[in-house]
Amino acid sequence: MSKRVLVPSVIGLVTLGAFAAGGYAMASTDTEPTVENGSAGYTAPSRTSEGKLSFTADVGDDSGVREVRVVAWPASSGLDPAEAELRYVDKAECRGTSDGTSRCTYTLKVTRQDAADLAEGTWYVSVLATAKDGGTTFVPRAATFDVTR
Repeated sequence: MSKRVLVPSVIGLVTLGAFAAGGYAMASTDTEPTVENGSAGYTAPSRTSEGKLSFTADVGDDSGVREVRVVAWPASSGLDPAEAELRYVDKAECRGTSDGTSRCTYTLKVTRQDAADLAEGTWYVSVLATAKDGGTTFVPRAATFDVTR
């Protein structure tokens, strides 16, 4: 083999290796969305006003937040929602607070009729956060609250 063929081949191999390593480094810096400071609460309806169930969290990703899906469920039900199931539940409303971070709030009105059907006791909130780059984070118990009458 001539030296002319060998030298360009070695340079090409080193260059290809550098691009591959750089691509790997870039791919490994992708992060999944974060869900932080989650809090939930329940306010029972009164004679004069509706009640509500609410959840708020700070959600962030370096690409931005596409959507946050939320479901609340009673601990006594034995349910344990999976990530795939959260793709079909209600969305929280998200407002940007800084680059890549949003404050997301979910509010559900509760009538007196609704409240009569709610299980008393501990409830959990499950969250599925999806980033603009497609990354997802599932938090099976992002917050806990109590329902009382």
